[in-house]
Amino acid sequence: MKNHTSPQLPETDTAAFEPAHPERFAAAQKSTWVSIIINLMLTFLQVVGGFFAHSQALMADGLHSLSDLLSDVLVLFANRHGNRHADANHPYGHARVETAATLILGAFLAILGVALLVAAAMRLQQPQALISVNPFALAIAVFALVAKEALFRYMLAVAKRVRSQMLVANAWHARSDAASSLVVIIGVAGNLLGFTFLDLVAAAVVGVMIAHMGGKLAFEAMAELIDTGLDEEEVEAIKQTLLNTHGVRSLHELRTRKMADNALVDAHIIVDPKVSVSEGHFIAEAARNAVLKNHHVMDVMVHIDPEDDLKAKPNVHLPSRPELMKILSERIPNKDMKEYRVVFHYLDGKVDAELYLCSTQQQAEALQTQCNDLVHDNEIFRAVQVHNTCAQK
Repeated sequence: MKNHTSPQLPETDTAAFEPAHPERFAAAQKSTWVSIIINLMLTFLQVVGGFFAHSQALMADGLHSLSDLLSDVLVLFANRHGNRHADANHPYGHARVETAATLILGAFLAILGVALLVAAAMRLQQPQALISVNPFALAIAVFALVAKEALFRYMLAVAKRVRSQMLVANAWHARSDAASSLVVIIGVAGNLLGFTFLDLVAAAVVGVMIAHMGGKLAFEAMAELIDTGLDEEEVEAIKQTLLNTHGVRSLHELRTRKMADNALVDAHIIVDPKVSVSEGHFIAEAARNAVLKNHHVMDVMVHIDPEDDLKAKPNVHLPSRPELMKILSERIPNKDMKEYRVVFHYLDGKVDAELYLCSTQQQAEALQTQCNDLVHDNEIFRAVQVHNTCAQK
């Protein structure tokens, strides 16, 4: 028995483009546009300034800023489409768009970083080509450092407020830019002091930093796309939340997987095998709501089990209700099973049956004797219990 509340699907295509989290969408859009403006300015200033100031490190940092600019455009696209409501083709929503965007961004940065490293290494093989840089390059590098650090602090604050993995990644990308600008400052300053090779060394270091950050982002995004589970601590916390739900005896097959900034959870919980279907459903709803309330989870799928599937004998080979009713009718002569309310319990590879009837105590006892004879060495029935409802009144 599964308990699952499906997300409400939009009725029109227009509604599908409305953000599922308007506040988060607006904040992400605003912070990303701020980043685009700053990175556009820095890209132009660093690349052009580095070219005329003869600083390879500053130009490399400018390409780093260009990568930020491109990633910001990617963030805008992913933020718009990743925040769309679930629809018929995407019943779990579009949050994985953010993950795919992070993977693309990470791969691009890794390639760019390696390219910058190789270019710097090749130029270092030609000492005669090394020249002194213009002091103006140092002023640009200092300005870029201040701008990127301020951008990082602003974007990280927004990302934490709206809890967006992609915005956090983009914010730390800005911090890596600030770190690279610091390396450029050291390289340019060393060049101005007479160590002309330090400018190219700084360019190579910037390339390594870009490649490292890109590889890390790509690896984390790939881990999510292949449904890597939550960390052990969070899984244990979810497990305790489920176990603390009244009516849950134990659980098994607790599985989790990340979905952008949220997670999807499914679990098999074990309840009293003889509770009603409605009570079992109520327990499942209570367990599901507890997880949604106490953890950052998008949805929870709860499967109700009357016993531990991993330990109990399988029940799939057993007959269904019509066949069981036929067996009872054949083994209990002169009894019309349609007169009784019969409840079956499929447990540990056999069936327990409960017969509810209204009769004299003598008749009920006689029927119980017949039922006891029926289950003796029976391959299907483990027990048949007679309940005399008239005697209980």
